[in-house]
Amino acid sequence: MARALRHFLLAIQFFSRIPVTGKLADWVGFSPAMLRASAAHFPGVGVVVGGLVAGFTALLLAVLPHSAFAPLVAAVLGTVLSVLVTGAFHEDGLADVADGLGGSSDRDRALVIMKDSRVGAFGVLAVVLALLAKVALLAIIGSVSPRWMVLGLFAAHVVSRTWPLLLIRLMAHVGDAAGSKSKPLADQISVAGLLVGGLWCFGALALVAATQATMISGAFAVPTLAGLRPLMAGVLASALAWAYMGRLLWRRLQGFTGDGLGATQQVCEIAFYLGLALAL
Repeated sequence: MARALRHFLLAIQFFSRIPVTGKLADWVGFSPAMLRASAAHFPGVGVVVGGLVAGFTALLLAVLPHSAFAPLVAAVLGTVLSVLVTGAFHEDGLADVADGLGGSSDRDRALVIMKDSRVGAFGVLAVVLALLAKVALLAIIGSVSPRWMVLGLFAAHVVSRTWPLLLIRLMAHVGDAAGSKSKPLADQISVAGLLVGGLWCFGALALVAATQATMISGAFAVPTLAGLRPLMAGVLASALAWAYMGRLLWRRLQGFTGDGLGATQQVCEIAFYLGLALAL
């Protein structure tokens, strides 16, 4: 349990701006092997980040004046918080992938572009459109069901951080591994690691389903198929987005990069909101 906790805290330290410093950081420690193992807790980072953003959004919806614009304001400020908590880690990956794949059809040249810290036109457009898509979809969801806006935010952050684990398992790491922050992820994630990530995701989805059923009935209740339909639609849409990103990365790069994992997380998160909105 102590080792699992260390791996989880290392994942928090690597994938977010939540401080894990001082004596706590000394206790956690660091090694490439530990960072590789911490990838299994990527969905657990989604639980923390999603919980913070969902809680903040629920608070905003409770205190903002009752208005048609309240969900839009909550969506904007909640998105700001998610960017602050993660340090735009995944948005940066999306920008790099858009620049690389949009800037050249040649695989090697695309990988070189992706390593450039400067952001080009394709990257700017990708991030702007991604943020607009998130805010717009969340505003629509919130206008129909504030409850699903909050629950969907939490679920989307977890589910979208689960799919990249499959890319690590199914693909090889490509690019400049020696200078890559994702170098420790180059080795395929173990089956045990996938199981840990799956448990994080399943637990979060079970919590969302139980909370939804309880909020409707006013007491603890078993989720119904009708009540689960929006959640299932979000998961399905994110799965389709993962399949698209996997095919794109394989066709263009013949593998994954750290930026590719971040881009996949972003696309799967947006797809989750789209599926949820369509179901509602």
